Amino acid sequence: MKKILLFSVVAVICVFTYAQRLNVLDEVKANPQKSYGTDYPYTFDAPELTKAPKGYKPFYISHYARHGSRYYWNNSLYLELDTIMTEAHDKHLLTPDGEKFYEQYKALYPEFMAGMGELTRVGWDQHQAIARKMYESFPEVFKKGGTIRAISSTTGRCIISMTAFCQAMVQCNPKIDIYEQASRATLPGVKPDADDNPYRVRAPRASAQLDMTNFNPESPQVASNDEIVARLFTSTEGLSRSSRRIYSNLKNLYTSLPSIGHEELLVGLFKPEELTANWERNNLNSYRNWYRDINVMKPIVQDILDQAKLVIDGECNDIASLRFGHDTNLGPLNIVMGINMPKGGVTDASQLKYYFQDFQIGKAGNLQFIFYKSKKNPEILVKCLQNGYEVQLPLDTDCYPYYKWSDFYAYYSAICAE
Repeated sequence: MKKILLFSVVAVICVFTYAQRLNVLDEVKANPQKSYGTDYPYTFDAPELTKAPKGYKPFYISHYARHGSRYYWNNSLYLELDTIMTEAHDKHLLTPDGEKFYEQYKALYPEFMAGMGELTRVGWDQHQAIARKMYESFPEVFKKGGTIRAISSTTGRCIISMTAFCQAMVQCNPKIDIYEQASRATLPGVKPDADDNPYRVRAPRASAQLDMTNFNPESPQVASNDEIVARLFTSTEGLSRSSRRIYSNLKNLYTSLPSIGHEELLVGLFKPEELTANWERNNLNSYRNWYRDINVMKPIVQDILDQAKLVIDGECNDIASLRFGHDTNLGPLNIVMGINMPKGGVTDASQLKYYFQDFQIGKAGNLQFIFYKSKKNPEILVKCLQNGYEVQLPLDTDCYPYYKWSDFYAYYSAICAE
């Protein structure tokens, strides 16, 4: 009877987890910032976590995070917008709203150029808050102190994200000793595709095999790109960039503004339905782009396995392993590990949105693998959190969201060996 009841509870939990994502389009419409995809800034929800099986307590955490919010990743966006707006202003081709934007943009332009690619205070605060949340959620791991291994890509915004996280962790408990490293030697565990990775392996690109037959995303009647540009420009004739290019630049700037603390700059330029109209198509493109690198990111999976095994086997005393990289790493990592994916992956493009959402790879997006042990049971358990939410792995379990470490290790070792 107990086994039947347990199975029923597990089944209900799994269905509920999937059912939440069945409303994903409504979710995006309710929060248009989710349509920003990888520009979506981290939000601090407080989902209730499932209590561990009786006798089990967390003892180790393995983590991978994208850097926090930053200025736009290269200066071409800022340079092009400065050129376009100056040309249009000089030629009297701006609407009153366009003139207002021109003045505001000119005032902020030096800041944008100086900050290009760098972590913002928003990004710093994100990682500090995530660290404190981790500490508060799993006090058994951290309360006695201990050593933590933290590695980062060699890019500044990732290094500062790591520093913010580690600083907050030590503020929670000064007994914690963290060794931070951003070097070529540790790139396989955080950014295997880096050009300066001395251990880089040229893995073959993969291709997502998706059936497009039923892919027919909702396409509400919204303003065209030209109509949106016309809110700032009376005409784009004679300008050095096309209307399509201007729209692209405005959209990229707009979705980056929450990350740099200047959301007031383009208030009202886009209506919510104009932001969300193409999310499903953009989400599909994100998945396809990241899927290509699932083989390239397997060294990160291997590092997660290796570090955990050292701790479990008693060859390392670390209480946590922290990794800080990029969306181009976290996106493929989510896919190769099958986070919230059915066994065998997704084959129907029309169903993809229910399993994979690119806003999960937004600024400061992260995966946390929490390891549990019991004094009475030799089996180690592990569960995964994606941005604080418990997620499904493509493994069998009778105590979701907890999985046997032996199954976890065997499954992902086989993935890495393919």
